[in-house]
Amino acid sequence: MPCFSKGITLDKKAFLYAGSFGLPKLREVWREMQIEKNPSLVGKTFSNPVVTNALTHGLRVAAELFAGPEDTLVTPDLYWDNYSLIFGEALGVPQALFNTYTDGHFDAKAMKAQLLAPGDKKILILNFPNNPTGYTATDEDAAAIVAAVKEAADAGKRIVVLLDDAYFGLVYEKGVHNESLFAEFSDLSERVLAVKLDGTTKEDYVWGLRVGFITFAFKGATADQLNALEAKAAGNVRSCISNVSSIGQHLAIAAYADPGYRAQKKEKYDVLKARYDEIRRILAQHPEYADAFEAMPFNSGYFMCVKPIGVDAETVRKYLIEKYSTGTIVLSGLIRLAFSTIPTFKLARLFQNVADAINELRA
Repeated sequence: MPCFSKGITLDKKAFLYAGSFGLPKLREVWREMQIEKNPSLVGKTFSNPVVTNALTHGLRVAAELFAGPEDTLVTPDLYWDNYSLIFGEALGVPQALFNTYTDGHFDAKAMKAQLLAPGDKKILILNFPNNPTGYTATDEDAAAIVAAVKEAADAGKRIVVLLDDAYFGLVYEKGVHNESLFAEFSDLSERVLAVKLDGTTKEDYVWGLRVGFITFAFKGATADQLNALEAKAAGNVRSCISNVSSIGQHLAIAAYADPGYRAQKKEKYDVLKARYDEIRRILAQHPEYADAFEAMPFNSGYFMCVKPIGVDAETVRKYLIEKYSTGTIVLSGLIRLAFSTIPTFKLARLFQNVADAINELRA
């Protein structure tokens, strides 16, 4: 009907069903982009991506395909709370936490201990850049993570590694691992199934588009086996939402073919990088803030977190709203600060407000 179509300049085929696998052209383009972003995938065997209704839906698809009450979900203790809803509340999968950071780095030893704990099958979620803390594994961290998973697999564990790559590409420091760990896990072991979850939402700054992807790989995988995994994922999509919005998929295809796509994406990245740099400057210029809060490790993404000293994070959150009209989110006892939504010139005021609130509450 014109009342719908007049708002979109796409061809009318954008109003047709996309199919449960997703539009073939979009799947082809995204796979090419995955290789472009992750050169280590060149020459490796992995499935074609299946289109999901963004990354949250992709996680649910993976959970329904691979996890059950008899398995264990292994996550760092600083994690996106939706994991608990998807795996625990909806599917009854028990969750085992491990310490996220030690000495400013990802705690791969703690992760390995949980993987080696009793239980034949483990579902491991790795989310870089991490939500909530905004940390991506360094090259050193990445090597330790891969080695730990390999050791657990060699010890007889069956491991599904879910790579939550929602914020992929938003890295702001040198020495940070700038490829998805999917590349390393794709041919690590026959006992390790790598599942890459990514999409347009955060990477391309289109939060309401809701177009994501799920991709599979494991060592020695045949074309038939990968096709079967794609079919199972598409079957799950069909069973719950039929297919992902064709309009959203066509918009993505058009955007990726636009000659201005890369320049526009870099412009957005530069905005976030400038805000990140400003936060580093603020923390360096105000050593007294260390008496009020501890800044958690961060080097990437949309967020960073601080841990209040001597006062509960939720108490601080409420006080910030009531006295300073400053909105934050509390996750895992930390105050998450979303610099993705705060203009650079307001960041100094944000950190001053947080420090003042903590100091006043402790007085």
